Amino acid sequence: MTTVYDFAAKTIDGDDLSLSGYAGKVLLIVNVASKCGFTPQYKGLEGLFRKYKDDGFYVLGFPCNQFGAQEPGDEDEIMTFCTTHYDVTFPMFSKVDVNGPEAHPLYEHLKGEKLGLAGSKSIKWNFTKFLIGREGDVVARFAPQASPVSLERDIKVLL
Repeated sequence: MTTVYDFAAKTIDGDDLSLSGYAGKVLLIVNVASKCGFTPQYKGLEGLFRKYKDDGFYVLGFPCNQFGAQEPGDEDEIMTFCTTHYDVTFPMFSKVDVNGPEAHPLYEHLKGEKLGLAGSKSIKWNFTKFLIGREGDVVARFAPQASPVSLERDIKVLL
């Protein structure tokens, strides 16, 4: 059975990273953007990461420019924005596509495991969230409107 640990991605610094390094951790994988109405969710995501990282919880941010061109910057600009405005310390990755022919293989897997509203596979907007259990299984998918704090109970159950 394929899990998220079978995938790799480039970090925001350009290094290849196997997600197998997160084996045994609870993950929240989020497609993020710096110029979106949901961008203030960075604060809540960082808060969850800081609160539960010692228990084995990680937020993984994947910048995406596919929705309203709301992530136009390069990796340096994205990271500078995240650290300056939201003091982000959770792992960030290089910009990816989450839909279409160039969609990152990790996102193809996530979308196939948990469908969105009305059985849709595609990601509808920035800040769609996937909750991953300790075995690498996709436990839940949350719409962009779901605030990070609203996911806390689900996260605690998995921890």
